[in-house]
Amino acid sequence: MTRFSFLSDGNRERYLRLIEPVANLFVRFHVHPNVLTLLGLILSGAAAVLYGTGNFFWAAWVVVLAGTCDVLDGLLARITGKASRFGAFFDSSLDRFSEVFLFLGLAWYFSGGHLAVAVGAGNVSSVRSPVAVLFIVLAIGGSFMVSYTRARAEGLGIECKTGFMQRPERMVLLIIGSLLASLPTVGPWIMKTCLFLLALLSNFTALQRMVHVKKQLIKEMDSGER
Repeated sequence: MTRFSFLSDGNRERYLRLIEPVANLFVRFHVHPNVLTLLGLILSGAAAVLYGTGNFFWAAWVVVLAGTCDVLDGLLARITGKASRFGAFFDSSLDRFSEVFLFLGLAWYFSGGHLAVAVGAGNVSSVRSPVAVLFIVLAIGGSFMVSYTRARAEGLGIECKTGFMQRPERMVLLIIGSLLASLPTVGPWIMKTCLFLLALLSNFTALQRMVHVKKQLIKEMDSGER
């Protein structure tokens, strides 16, 4: 499966080794994995507020913390033996809410919402970008379709982790775009380009999964006829 180079399996393993001491600390304090799942959702909400007010740089770091919680809850569940089907369902469900929060914060900013409610607001049109909002809507749809196609495929008994832009890749791309968005002059254009890529590649990933499932079903039919 194609991935960005900085999300290679080797880098993932190094990242897990880096945060494992934190997971062990939570084990010592008997923290339940679901608590970290909820904390990740809360942090995503805080990042959404920062996005909505145009503080993209700090929003990126809060997204990093939220993503770390998302990794830690699974790691903690495995270490403590508390992994469960409900925990996996709960984690996946809150992940969808977290993404919606982030994109809503961005949509609020690019619709000029933060200026519209500000006292003595300047020219709202200088920030408002209908194209960026369109990209955000498409990115939300794409991210949901990536998850839906996997869930639907697994309901048919087919493993479906195929695709270029899964959730970790989406979050890393969003973080990079948000950090660079603070650059003068080119920052806003970088952020809009990031949103365009999120919209394009997440929907492309959903299509990849549809093709993958089709091929797997054809193989099953062919093997059944032999």
